[in-house]
Amino acid sequence: MDPPSRPPRTRRPARSPIGALALTALLVTLAAVPAAAGQPGAARDGGAGHCAASKRLKVPGAERQETSCLAELTTAGTVSSGHTDPADWAGLTPAGLTTPRGVPGIQIDGYFPDGSATNTNHGWQHDAQFVIRLPDRWNGGLVVAGSPGVREQYANDRAIGDWVLSQGHAFASTDKGNTGAAFHRDGSAPGDAIAEWNQRVTQLTRAAQAVVARHYHRPAARTLATGMSNGGYLVRWQLENHPELYDGGVDWEGTLWRTGGPNLLDFLPPALRAYPLYAAGGEGADKARRQMVAAGFPAGSEFLWPYHHQVYWDLTQRIYREELDPGYDGATEAGTPFCASGTPRCDADYAYATRPPEVREAVKKIALTGRIGKPLITLHGTLDVQLPIGQDSDVYAKMVRDAGRGGLFRYYRVEGGTHVDSLVDTFPDKLRPLVPCHRSAFTAMEAWLARGEQPPPSRTVPLEQAADPADLLTRCSLTG
Repeated sequence: MDPPSRPPRTRRPARSPIGALALTALLVTLAAVPAAAGQPGAARDGGAGHCAASKRLKVPGAERQETSCLAELTTAGTVSSGHTDPADWAGLTPAGLTTPRGVPGIQIDGYFPDGSATNTNHGWQHDAQFVIRLPDRWNGGLVVAGSPGVREQYANDRAIGDWVLSQGHAFASTDKGNTGAAFHRDGSAPGDAIAEWNQRVTQLTRAAQAVVARHYHRPAARTLATGMSNGGYLVRWQLENHPELYDGGVDWEGTLWRTGGPNLLDFLPPALRAYPLYAAGGEGADKARRQMVAAGFPAGSEFLWPYHHQVYWDLTQRIYREELDPGYDGATEAGTPFCASGTPRCDADYAYATRPPEVREAVKKIALTGRIGKPLITLHGTLDVQLPIGQDSDVYAKMVRDAGRGGLFRYYRVEGGTHVDSLVDTFPDKLRPLVPCHRSAFTAMEAWLARGEQPPPSRTVPLEQAADPADLLTRCSLTG
């Protein structure tokens, strides 16, 4: 749920159809650990032959693709070779995160047919862009991810892609079919733009599985979905709606959408009303603080509120409300930035519970149920003030249990974790990064699937009071 850099400026045009989707068919250490040479399933054509064979790879359903044989698939090489976009993953990881090296292979960039053009990567001016990376030394796995926030297809490269590639997995990621602050202009009706995110992940998974099977001469032994924020939401939705495509998933603080709430349209407006009173101090400050806590923002997270008010809350509320309830502000597109409570049609006064039934119908298109069909591990930071844990993953965990799927689920509440790991650099004495916890959860998921080793029971992962920030960047034990 990471915001883009620019707010929208103009009224939405008529939404365009999604277009043909070709759908027929959001512990180990962080040290670089190159995939072992000679693993089963490695490309049969080594060296130059391998590169020559890459020309035969076709992505099913793609309208365009460009295939490159690279000496380095991680960001240690793709930044300089132009096969990633650092702006896409800026601000998502701690500055000291180690970059793995030594992963040669093939990268395929391209796009599927689509009628929108918010993604400008490669100068293509075309949405539904994807990237597929195929390491020479393959461990038999395929990892599929959707981008966090409204970012593009390279947004997962540092936090997720580098590491899974270094472990030998093939990796595929999508821009979800629309990007940027005006993503809500896509689609023909409210909710369509977000619904397309789910379709695009399904589409890419099927296509990537076909590419992997052709390249390595056998199907992937396991396909895992993973992602953070909106990418985590996509993991949940895929395991609920297309479990046949996956063996499991790891959800990194995914966004929760429910027709009856809670969802972000419930808890962001109270924050937009109360925070200015809290920040102003004076007699009303303590009452405003209590209102923030009652809305779900945890006590002890106050040091994070100024940044999130300035960068996240206002923009997030306005653009997602515009996607799901465009009628609230009439002819205005995505509201008025930082309007004061009491201003007509101000998003600070938005009340989801009182809105017309068609708003819930729009949310219904993207809603979660908890009825997962494959194993899922969820992790969420207790100091997340973009998607507060009590309004999100705590609720989703109960949904899974209530749906009778608790045996497929593990949930780790990570003390001191927040929504984006870059804030750990600003508050190293108060926060811990979640990236090593994601890697621990991913490793636990693999052991669960491959050897039947049950992950640790769901629990709160404590933050040691005297924990060394450098140490926290390299480990996160799920067992205590």
